[in-house]
Amino acid sequence: MTPLFHLENILRTYPEPGQRDAVRTVLHVSELDIHAGQILGIRGHNGSGKSTLLRIIALLEPPDAGTILFEGQPAEVGNLNQRRQVTLLLQTPYLLSRSVASNVAYGLRVRGIRDAFTVRKEIESALLAVGLDPAVFWQRRRHELSGGESQRVALAARLALRPRVLLMDEPTASVDQQSAERIAVAARHAADEGSAVVVVSHDQEWLAPLADRLITLREGKLA
Repeated sequence: MTPLFHLENILRTYPEPGQRDAVRTVLHVSELDIHAGQILGIRGHNGSGKSTLLRIIALLEPPDAGTILFEGQPAEVGNLNQRRQVTLLLQTPYLLSRSVASNVAYGLRVRGIRDAFTVRKEIESALLAVGLDPAVFWQRRRHELSGGESQRVALAARLALRPRVLLMDEPTASVDQQSAERIAVAARHAADEGSAVVVVSHDQEWLAPLADRLITLREGKLA
């Protein structure tokens, strides 16, 4: 089966602070495949390159060297069609100062989906996937949500897009246990629907039973 993403000989370096012309290698991945319908868990200490890897997969920044294929074709940061098929959930959710429904609908409208029935159906489906009752949360505002609820709304906004690839960076770092459980259920639902799901987390008790495959990054390399 052809992977959604194929990474080969990926190298990313950053300038070394205070040292002219010096660089440090933050990521050097020889080969990594990411498959549709699979949850890939990534673990590693702070500074191991996990977030850099996610940004590269999200097509937010290019590697300095190496090959990235998306559905067998070269993946490029400037390719809007490819970027719209990949979505990233950050550790700290950013919500617009609007209703929950408007937040979830925002990405759909940006993509030109404006049919009221379709938008409403996708909002309801996404909220239910993260365990939030649409009848209760539809009109709630950002300041009326707990930290865990905010993270789940942010995840719902991404699920509504039905992405080919869902990336999550420490999604349970600041949430309660109930929200962590619902995020896991939603991640599994996305994978069952055919998305490739990539999750970075320090919470091994939460990540290990969720992931279909676990990899470890150590000093930028797969250990």
